[in-house]
Amino acid sequence: MASKQANRQAITLKGSTTLVTEFFKYAVNTILFQREVYPSDDFHMVKKYGQTVLVTQDLALENYLERILTQVQKWLLTGSVTQLVLAIISKDTRTPLERWVFDIKLVEQPTDSTTPYVKTESPSDVILPHPLYRVSAKPEAEIQSEIRAILKQIISMVTYLPVIQEPTVFNILAYTSDSAEVPAGEWVDTDPLAIEASKSQQVKMRSFSTDVHRIEAMVAYRYEE
Repeated sequence: MASKQANRQAITLKGSTTLVTEFFKYAVNTILFQREVYPSDDFHMVKKYGQTVLVTQDLALENYLERILTQVQKWLLTGSVTQLVLAIISKDTRTPLERWVFDIKLVEQPTDSTTPYVKTESPSDVILPHPLYRVSAKPEAEIQSEIRAILKQIISMVTYLPVIQEPTVFNILAYTSDSAEVPAGEWVDTDPLAIEASKSQQVKMRSFSTDVHRIEAMVAYRYEE
């Protein structure tokens, strides 16, 4: 008897962008809660990725994050954002204390077409559909498992990072290409809020990827003996 194998469809650019944008939402909320930038009473529990996560119920913060993530989603769709940084800084001195860095890499040129394409060896370098080639789609369950691992790692970092003993605020920085469309009045060029190299320690974190994007995370923190 001839056997048949179902082919999973590779995730589209839009689908990947939605997953990545949602990840940023929950990662930012987790960091703000765990690093006590906002009071714990400002957060409530929701189910996501098969686990409980905390998200803000402060309306002003929720609206602020929504505006940021809406623009980030647009930049993701055009491939014009390469890095997002959540910087935690001292409220009184404006000294950068932590930088949570998320590098965004495009792992392949996406297409909404269900027809896979391959590069020919012809001198004209034509891209043609290949009838026997199938995209090896990454299961969404595997993507969610990788995201869960990052969120759990953020939570566990609390036992490793220095205790912050002063009021803090945060900024979200976006690094974009020169061709990116930036809404006037909403995003401005700013200081990178870097921590001096002599006082900075870095920890590379886990990563996750879809069929389109790869997100690599790390945290840099101020360390003074």
